[in-house]
Parts: sequence; structure tokens; C-alpha cells
Amino acid sequence: MEGSNRSTATDFILAGLFSHTGPHLALFSLVAATFGAGLLGNGVLLFLIGTQPKLHTPMYLLLSQLSLLDAGFLLVTIPKMAADFLQGGGSISLGVCAAQMFFLMLMGVSEVVLLSLMSYDRYVAVCRPLRYAVLMRRQVCLLMVAASWLSGALVACVQTAATLHFPYCASRAVDHFFCEVPALLRLSCADTSAYERALSASGVLILLVPSSLIAASYGRVLAAVVHMRSAEARHKAFATCSSHLAAVGLFYGAAVFVYMVPGPYHSPRRDNVASLFYSLITPTLNPLIYSLRNREVRAALARVLGGRGFGSKA
Repeated sequence: MEGSNRSTATDFILAGLFSHTGPHLALFSLVAATFGAGLLGNGVLLFLIGTQPKLHTPMYLLLSQLSLLDAGFLLVTIPKMAADFLQGGGSISLGVCAAQMFFLMLMGVSEVVLLSLMSYDRYVAVCRPLRYAVLMRRQVCLLMVAASWLSGALVACVQTAATLHFPYCASRAVDHFFCEVPALLRLSCADTSAYERALSASGVLILLVPSSLIAASYGRVLAAVVHMRSAEARHKAFATCSSHLAAVGLFYGAAVFVYMVPGPYHSPRRDNVASLFYSLITPTLNPLIYSLRNREVRAALARVLGGRGFGSKA
């Protein structure tokens, strides 16, 4: 009993997303189905890029990293939430909570940086096609990948350590479905206002600067698309760019709301919905938006499945 009390004293309690009612059971089933589709889509894409030589190009190298990050988002957040729902409890130890915060921050910041670098890749491909092989050579791509992961690891280490430095001596019930920095800060019995201001300020560098790079890159791409002679090519390029920007907007918009919007505008319901966008919805949509619609990916999938005619049409 004494050991159990000590364990409970250092645990957090996650509120979760759903209650055991009819509508919430239906929503839980939808989340579980979306989770499965997201893992399948990202897993298939990673397999194809890893095994098909025709996909060993700069664009697909970056896309493989995006799929790896998206699969990580899904695995870190949804299984724990689902297990808590099925077991009827949401206890999480301090160590697991810290690991969840670290990996979420690692993947989130890495994806922010990676998406901005991917927009640069599209800019070079469309606006500087003759120099693409030089500007996006393998060494440059590997540096891009390393930069995204290292920036994520650095921010994750700093912010996880800073968040856990505060004392949590009041209620340990986290009104969220996973351990996230803003949700834990609300439980601290110390004054966290200075750190929250620093968190919002860091969001300018981590979120707004990359999003500005994305806007500039796609702005140049769209300007080049307007001057294309083929109406079909213009329509296809506009559809691709708009879908990319929609996916980026969902991810960045949710992250900006959670980490940069002042506390009075937050509520548990709003934070849960915003977190679902970047932990479940965009990781599931990204393989469809960025890759599985591409002719090269469909052709590679057809070769793997043995149905070569499947990927022959645009």
C-alpha cells in the first residue's frame, strides 16, 4: 500500500477525450479508424520510398522523413488515449509523461522545420529546374534532414526540462488526453507567467519564421504556375499547391493556437480539438496529400502489388 501511495503521488491523471456514452463511442471508433488509416498510409509510403529505387530522389527523401514524423505523432498520442478509454482510467507516470512531452516536441518542431524545407524544394523544382540537381544534391538533402531533427531535439530538451522544473503540488489531473506543455503548466503551484511568455516568444521563431518561408516559397511557385502555357498543367499545379498549403495551414494553425495564443482564450475542449489536428488529422492526411496521389508513388505501389496497370494513368 505504501508503494502504491508513493506511485500515485507522482502520477498524473489524463482526462481523456471521450466518456462511455453512445455518441462518444462512435467518435472513439472514428478516431481509432483514422489512426489505423494514418499508420497504414505512412507505413506504405515509408516502405515504397525505402524499397523502390525510382523514389530515391530529394523530394521523396524529405517525404519519407515527414511520414516518419507523422507515424511518431500517431504512436505517441493515440494508443495511450485509447488504452485509457478502454481500461477506464488515465494514470500516467511522471517518466512516461516526460517522454511523451519530449517526443511530441521533438516531432512537432522537426516537422515545422521540415515542412519549410520541403517548400524550398518545391520552389527550386518549379522556379529553378535547371539548377535542381545542384541545389538539391544529396548532401544538401541530408543536411536538411539533420537540421530538422536536431532543431527538434534541442527545443524538446529545453522545454521538457523547463516544464518539469516547476513544482506540481496541487491537483495532478491533466485536462487533456496527453501530456503537453501548456496543459501541465496550468497545474503548477508556482508562477509560470514568465515562462509562458517565453514560450509564446519562442513560437515566433519556431512557427512564424518557417511559415513565412513556406508562404514566400509557394508564392513564387504560384507566380510561376500562372505563366504556364498549358491550362491542364496550371490546374494540376494549383490543385497540388492548394492541397499542400491546406495541410500546412491545419498543422501550423493548430500549433499556433496551442503555443502562442494567450491563456484566457484557451479551454480544455478547444485545446483537445486543436491538438487532434496535429496529432491525428494532419498525420493521416499528409500521405494522401503529398505522396499517394503522385503518379510515381502509384506506379511504385502497383509494381509492389504486381498490378502494373494500376499506376499507368495520371
